[in-house]
Amino acid sequence: MAISLQKGQKVDLTKGNPGLSKLVIGIGWDTNKYDGQADFDLDAAAFLLADTGKVSDEKDFVFYSNLKHPSRGVIHLGDNRTGIGDGDDEQIKVDLSLIPASIQQINFTVTIYEAESRHQNFGQVSNAYIRVFDEVKKTELLRFDLGEDYSIETAVVAAELYRSGAEWRFNAIGMGFQGGLKALAANFGISVA
Repeated sequence: MAISLQKGQKVDLTKGNPGLSKLVIGIGWDTNKYDGQADFDLDAAAFLLADTGKVSDEKDFVFYSNLKHPSRGVIHLGDNRTGIGDGDDEQIKVDLSLIPASIQQINFTVTIYEAESRHQNFGQVSNAYIRVFDEVKKTELLRFDLGEDYSIETAVVAAELYRSGAEWRFNAIGMGFQGGLKALAANFGISVA
């Protein structure tokens, strides 16, 4: 049975799961039907960070336009432009055994595409979550429901995987950003047009 996390809660991921390396990070959401006429297009991404808290290279940013990290340790499974349907709306595969030693943490984020021009924010998104799924055993390990406390934010750092010695831990972050993908990317050391 999956552990349900609260905002700010940290948990050992690999220590209690010997041999765990192949994960699927699932991110899902619903949109409030009464909010505006434009469709919502949410995008999941992963930022692979060095010990500086920044990416070392633009290739350390895995998203809909760069689906695979060069290590093949992080692979985005594709852009879902509608969020329609049950289950995960977007998924990112992570193979911890392939993550380079220079990468200290992987931040998983969600942004709203063209949020400003469409007058959208995360206050209009409901049932958003991030979960960690053991790809080999086909079991959900962790789940963090993001809640609806984002009235003006257009981007959210949902969670992170980070190294703790030889182990990997999971941190339920749930931190919102204004300014969408551009502001979020700048936070992690990337300039986007």
